[in-house]
Amino acid sequence: MDEPLVGAEIERRLDSRIVGRALEVHPVIDSTNARAVALARAGAPEGLVVVAEEQTAGRGRLGRRWHAPAGGALLVSLLFRPSLKPAQAQRVTMVCSLAAVAAVEEVCGLRARIKWPNDVVLADAKIGGLLTELGVSAGALAFVVVGIGLNVNMDVATLPDLVTPATSLSSELGRPVSRRDLLVAFLRRADDLYGRLRGGWSPREAWRDALATLGRQVTVATPEETIHGVAEDVDDDGALLVRTENGTLRRTLAGDVTLRGRHPGGAGGA
Repeated sequence: MDEPLVGAEIERRLDSRIVGRALEVHPVIDSTNARAVALARAGAPEGLVVVAEEQTAGRGRLGRRWHAPAGGALLVSLLFRPSLKPAQAQRVTMVCSLAAVAAVEEVCGLRARIKWPNDVVLADAKIGGLLTELGVSAGALAFVVVGIGLNVNMDVATLPDLVTPATSLSSELGRPVSRRDLLVAFLRRADDLYGRLRGGWSPREAWRDALATLGRQVTVATPEETIHGVAEDVDDDGALLVRTENGTLRRTLAGDVTLRGRHPGGAGGA
């Protein structure tokens, strides 16, 4: 573990326009996402950030548990109130995942990638994931909460067995990593990219370039069906476009992806 996260120190180092204008740091909490959603429903301002040293009920996608020892991971949720349609909310997740891989490279010198739709990976080993929850009122998007968990100072041997192999930043580098530096870098990047999104910028091109999924044979499991083919592209809203064996181009906005092809590149170190 490294030094504990201190709200005053984080705020002192931020010069955000939006992200981090309100900040909570909890020693222990059930879920940073649950706290951020509750505050969003109570009218909390855009840019709220909830951070925890430890979660007792951390969640991943599809109701899965997120496992992280106290002080070993970066656990943070961000509140946004974008002027987007509900179907466009994935654009906010795209911004946050781009901020995460940029922060990892800035602080650790490692080239992290994004496994569609919401995993952060080094080569094909998972170092983190994102969970997005929406508030919709009268058909309009009221808020977006994006939670992220990154394995920072964790022994790989203590991580649970998963379908996707897992690793941590400290395991890859062979030394501890400052979660405070990583958090500040992440919030600064998220603030910049979200400001650009609000100004009309599309994250599609940058997100496409950061994806580890494109050009590979994939199996996409959705609640309705399973799609096999080559991950060919993504659209403006982050949906994956898969070319099936019969030549049909299928669009899916959410699903579990298994990568079946050879990885085109790996994580690099500085």
